[in-house]
Amino acid sequence: MLGISHETLARRLRNAYGSGGIPPLRDGLDPQDIVNAYAIQDLNTRFWEAEGRKIIGRKIGLTAKAVQAQLGVGQPDFGVLFDDMRIGNNGTLSPARVIQPKAEAEVALVLSKDVTKTDPTPEDIADASAYAVAALEIVDSRIADWKISFADTVADNGSSAFFVLGDEQEPLDGLDLYTCGMVMEINHEIVSIGSGAACLGHPLIAAAWLAKTLVKVGHPLRAGDIVLTGALGPMVTLAPGDHVVARIGGLGSVSFTYGEE
Repeated sequence: MLGISHETLARRLRNAYGSGGIPPLRDGLDPQDIVNAYAIQDLNTRFWEAEGRKIIGRKIGLTAKAVQAQLGVGQPDFGVLFDDMRIGNNGTLSPARVIQPKAEAEVALVLSKDVTKTDPTPEDIADASAYAVAALEIVDSRIADWKISFADTVADNGSSAFFVLGDEQEPLDGLDLYTCGMVMEINHEIVSIGSGAACLGHPLIAAAWLAKTLVKVGHPLRAGDIVLTGALGPMVTLAPGDHVVARIGGLGSVSFTYGEE
């Protein structure tokens, strides 16, 4: 740390949800200080839990090489999913609820078992998953103009905001999440293309990384958790009025509208 407390930096991020983007946290957080970045994330997680928000899963970020290149980082991160972050399929997200949103398409897993092994494999994740589902994540940054370091995005709950799950719930047995293709459209125009292999090599590899990391910090994945495994292609900036649809091979479609009801 650089002389500014975790609590001060955590409060800056919380306040930004209502006031708008803030400068990067570099006056108090080294851009590569992962340990203290997660400590700041955890402070806000505990604050929001005390405020009544309920944790319903985790998100993995920065798994696609394309997204890593966009943000200038080279490793994944994770954040917390709260119950009030979920938007219904074909639902609406008001621009008043975000600052500078972007959308990305992902494979989501819903777990039927706890994952407590210290070194879980992708096969362990498949065994612990009730089903996979197409997902859209709406990412947002409390750091102005997305001028983030890796530590900034970690501290900022993985630059998370909202997410949408599709209606088709597919068991993993026989499901090809490696070669499955993804196409995301905004207003009927293709804006992002990718595949399961773009997500850290395989969405189950990404989920195994998350499970291992969470066991190490004493917060293992639990039955019922939703896991957003990471982007399958480049994220795309949203503008009011945009209708976003993602289609993922084997998992069907998922959509929402960024605008007023």
